[in-house]
Amino acid sequence: MSNKASEIVVNNSITLTKKYKSRKRKRDNLEGYLFIAPALFGFLSFTLIPVIAVFVIGSMEWDTLTPAKWAGFDNYINLFKDEVFLISLKNTILWVIYYVPASIALSLLLALAMNLPLRGISVFRTLLYIPVISPLLAVALLFVWLYNPDFGLINFILSKVGIDPIDWLTSETLALPSIALMAIWKNAGYNMLIFLAALQGIPRHLYEAAELDGATKVQKFFRITFPLLTPATFFITIMSVIGAFQVFGEIYIMTSGGPGYSTHTLTYYLWSNAFKYNKMGYACAIAVIMFILILIITLIQNKLLGRKVQYDM
Repeated sequence: MSNKASEIVVNNSITLTKKYKSRKRKRDNLEGYLFIAPALFGFLSFTLIPVIAVFVIGSMEWDTLTPAKWAGFDNYINLFKDEVFLISLKNTILWVIYYVPASIALSLLLALAMNLPLRGISVFRTLLYIPVISPLLAVALLFVWLYNPDFGLINFILSKVGIDPIDWLTSETLALPSIALMAIWKNAGYNMLIFLAALQGIPRHLYEAAELDGATKVQKFFRITFPLLTPATFFITIMSVIGAFQVFGEIYIMTSGGPGYSTHTLTYYLWSNAFKYNKMGYACAIAVIMFILILIITLIQNKLLGRKVQYDM
């Protein structure tokens, strides 16, 4: 075979190979798109399009019964003149302050306790996780009975030590912290599980080396355990703050925003405007403000806490 013929054969072979690879790449890409299509459809249908719709409706005056009218920034201007909105914003910030630090601290203490090498420890782990999977309605109603000023178990126990009955849910001062206490108890097991997984991922040889150097338990915690828990702590903090800003079910079931406006939160006020007063445009404007607040706070947390996260063992 001549050199020219050999070159033609080689070139044809290269061309066929390229065509085959191109067809295979297209087929692989098509298969990939088919695999992600359900998730992509769900994201577009239930996340992206509704979010865009909220921004659009937030600039309209719409009561869901008559055609919407363009309002521009009127809803947003009126929000910051709305006393109930400002109270709801303050209560939401207070809820974050009450709930997030206490929830993280309790979850970490429970995780440390559940990480001890004790017989039957798995039973206690299960018991602590049961409130997480219990329906919120059942847990909230249980605490309503516990908080009852006349025959609630908590006031009954306090009466035995000479303390007068306390109006836990009807006091404007105590109602929000009382609901936060219930939420902390209910959700502690979820964060405990994350901390527990992080604790069990810490190599044992680090503690053994520290013990050889004469480190105390406190020193081991602050020099080994806590730094290596920062990824879990960072995740839990971010998610807890986001969840706290969206609190609704506990408020709705236990106090319905009362007494007065003492337990009105942004999400409860949003729901009230949307489904009680049919002010859908106003409600969407509240949702946009919540979105912006959560985004800003999350970015700040990421900036301040993200740099302190220690991923190496």
